[in-house]
Amino acid sequence: MKHLRPLVAATLVAALAAPLTASFAAAQEEVAPTPLAIGSQVPLADVKMKNVDGKDVTITSAAGKKGTLVVFTCNHCPWAKAWESRIAELGNAAKKAGMGVIAINANDPAAYPEDNMDGMKKRAKTLKLAFPYAMDATSDIARAFGASRTPEAFLFDKSGALVYHGTIDDNAKEPEKVTQRYLKDAVDAVVAGTEVTTPETKSLGCGIKYRKKTTGA
Repeated sequence: MKHLRPLVAATLVAALAAPLTASFAAAQEEVAPTPLAIGSQVPLADVKMKNVDGKDVTITSAAGKKGTLVVFTCNHCPWAKAWESRIAELGNAAKKAGMGVIAINANDPAAYPEDNMDGMKKRAKTLKLAFPYAMDATSDIARAFGASRTPEAFLFDKSGALVYHGTIDDNAKEPEKVTQRYLKDAVDAVVAGTEVTTPETKSLGCGIKYRKKTTGA
């Protein structure tokens, strides 16, 4: 019987380690990708996404002559909710000024059911969005951008180069106390054809709940 003890011990250790290994692998898979560098071009610009109006939309089709604003957001996140009115107002105004605007939800509704298409439609209607709010059904577009937060903004100039990446402003919870309107200032600069003075800020918000990668992806 003594010679069986090492085998039993090894089997027990392997059994205990298996869940930990699986958890580690899952955690590794969810490590946030590296964000696009300033000056980068729009990735996966022609990949079709379903918009809240039921039609397909791409970043290219949403682009504007003066530039393109891409905001990764969702329905359930408290940070996204805190900034949603400002994003809607800024996005609608930017679109009127000749900029393309698109909001993208890359969250897996299996993690948060509120982030499904029905929730997106309700949110778009409530906020009176004049621009597309589309679903990144694989989360691959978010991964290609290196987006990891909701909300997280990526602003491209008319040549398609990234000129701003980061947060909306410096106070999510108290709009009346905002002193730095990072995204608005960047949008205004791009519309005016001038340099963005603060090209990058730290993105603040909930972590994007990526969908599982498909085999071979």
